[in-house]
Amino acid sequence: MTREVREQRIKTNGIWLNVAEKGDNNGGPLVMLLHGFPETWFSWRHQIDFLSSHGYHVVAPDLRGYADSDSPPHHESYTVSHLVADVIGLLDHYGTTQAFVAGNDWGATIGWSMCLFRPDRVRGFISLSVPYFPRHPNLKPLEFFKSFGDGLYISQFQKPGRAEAAFAKHDLLTVMKKFFLTTRTDFLVAPPDTEIIDDLEIPSTIPDWITEEELQVYADKFQRSGFTGPLNYYRAMDLNWEIMAPWQDSKIVVPTKFIFGDKDMGNAGEHGKMQYVKGEMFKSLVPNLEITVIEDGHHFIQQEKSNQVSEEMLSFFNKLGNAIK
Repeated sequence: MTREVREQRIKTNGIWLNVAEKGDNNGGPLVMLLHGFPETWFSWRHQIDFLSSHGYHVVAPDLRGYADSDSPPHHESYTVSHLVADVIGLLDHYGTTQAFVAGNDWGATIGWSMCLFRPDRVRGFISLSVPYFPRHPNLKPLEFFKSFGDGLYISQFQKPGRAEAAFAKHDLLTVMKKFFLTTRTDFLVAPPDTEIIDDLEIPSTIPDWITEEELQVYADKFQRSGFTGPLNYYRAMDLNWEIMAPWQDSKIVVPTKFIFGDKDMGNAGEHGKMQYVKGEMFKSLVPNLEITVIEDGHHFIQQEKSNQVSEEMLSFFNKLGNAIK
């Protein structure tokens, strides 16, 4: 089915993005799907087929820095301002005033930021795996992450060239397997003097939700693009903290659904994501919120539990008043 996807490069916000789409672009409501690290539009292949078969016009870009999209060289070009503007430009290209938006991992972060910056353009938002976290008024992200030590993957991604060199010691298919197939529930912290890519383990057998051939699709794309663009998202985190200052203590007013697996990375522990999602702060910051926890789900939930995620997405979008009769 995914072979029926149309791909084109679209100029937006001063760069060219490769965009996959399927469905009626003249009638069906537009759904914008935003991937995470280390993914491409291909991570949404199941939802593209499913939602388009139910009358939606589904659009999924390779985000800036990824695959067949442009990759500006410097991390200063990867802030949430740039990333949200890229998506707004795509909506303008399609002549869409308001769209449904869904994002996983970094795509979720872009979606949350879009709900803050331009709630008028978002009909409803679905976040996968990454909840909305409040901005700390005084502590920059990288200062906070120091408390985890140098083994934290985010800290290891900061120095230009470090993670790229660590990844290069493995073939790209191995790198993809290490990230996509991890079942860890910690914050991905490597032991001392160890790179996170070396610490991640590959299961003895590939789970049935993904194939070797599908993993190779990702490997081939990263062979072309490299990892510097995607890693620049992490290197811009302190810049994002500065940019977000005017929205300190702001609430997300867009109708929102949060979907995550009960075995996602970062869930474990007293200060883990599971406790935060179940607590009152998250619900107070996102008052118009639904939460779905998927049993035995991990981080790349739209692929691993594709049928359940697709059904949850369709139900939520339909409920918001744009059901296709």
